[in-house]
This record gives sequence, structure tokens and C-alpha cells, in this order.
Amino acid sequence: MARQDRLDAFKAGFKAGKPPEIHPIMERATAELAASGQAGRAIKAGDRAPQFTLKDQNANDVSSADLLAQGPLVVTFYRGGWCPYGNLELRAINEVLREIRAHGANVVAISPQTLVNSRKSVRENRLSFPVLSDVGGETSAAFGLRFRLPEYLIDLYGLLENDLAAFNDDPSWALPMPARYVIGRDGVVLYSEVNPDYTRRPDPSDMFPVLEKAAAKA
Repeated sequence: MARQDRLDAFKAGFKAGKPPEIHPIMERATAELAASGQAGRAIKAGDRAPQFTLKDQNANDVSSADLLAQGPLVVTFYRGGWCPYGNLELRAINEVLREIRAHGANVVAISPQTLVNSRKSVRENRLSFPVLSDVGGETSAAFGLRFRLPEYLIDLYGLLENDLAAFNDDPSWALPMPARYVIGRDGVVLYSEVNPDYTRRPDPSDMFPVLEKAAAKA
């Protein structure tokens, strides 16, 4: 089954298991974010990637400059461990981690969640790459991905007992749009995929031709 087919199947099951009145509210928020055009203004292929240093799940500093000194870097931004679609993205990357590393590349995931929740993400998804905590969202903002949830969606999350302010230790109720990047050793973005619809993610194999070219230049 293709990657998006799996996500669509999960989405159908998810919708069937939740109160029907919540789905139009979530879909409205996604449509409004798409209509804002923010995805088109985010960092894209050909741009220079912002540098970052963030804590991993074990409170170690992880520097993009240090990782790029070793080879290309795959960066996936996701909303957090509370989001089942984000967890599916992490598992999909983990499944092809050997192929990614065979091209000399490293992988990091970035979310606004706290270190405790990053550790939980690594443990529950059995990840073999670090999950970095962008508490406060400075890195996602630098990539042009950070947005604030509309008030009506915040109200819905409150009813669902999904307290992102506590989960992220941040009262802003802001999240990154899901995104995936391949950054070359020179810091220039070689591949970018940004989607305001968190239920849609590309197949990880889409990155492989870019990683092959990057490896050939190393």
C-alpha cells in the first residue's frame, strides 16, 4: 500500500471513531491555513536553511552545522507526539533510515513539544534518530512554518482535553506546518515539502534521488 493510501485509510478510521461534529471544525482550520498562502512562503528548495541548535530527547545539544559537517541532513517538522499523523511520519522515516544513512545523511525530527514528550515519541515509535524540542517555536518560525491555531480550534482542543499549552510548555498555541527537508552540506535546501494539511505526507522514497545526487557531490 502506498504511503498516502495508508494515511487515507488511517484518516477514515480516525474519523469513524470520533464525534462527527468535530471534523468540519478541523477541516475548516486546515482550509484556512492553506488559503493563507503561508506554505508557499516557507523555506523551499534553493533557499539557505536557517541554522539551529536544539535539545534532543536526552537534553543534548544538537547543531545543524555539526550535522552538516558530516553530510546532508534530513529534517522533518511535525506537530508533536499527540498527533497520530505525526507519529506515522516518524515511523515512515525510521523504516527507511538505513537507506538514508547509506547516502551519508543524518536525520532529525523537530517539534515544539517538551523534552519529556520527545523522549516519549522516541520510545513509543522506536526511533533510531533524535527528536529535537523547539520549545517556543523559534526554529519552525525561521523556516516559515509556525502558525497560531485559530480560537475556535483552540476551543475544540480544550473540549477534547488536548492541552497543547501544557504539552509544549508554551501558552502561544502555535504549531509548525508539517514539512520535510533535505539540506546539502553547504546549507542550501535541496528538497522541500510543506503541506498545511497534516493528514498528507509524501513517501520518504521521494527524497532518495536528491540524496543520491548529494552523495555523489560529497
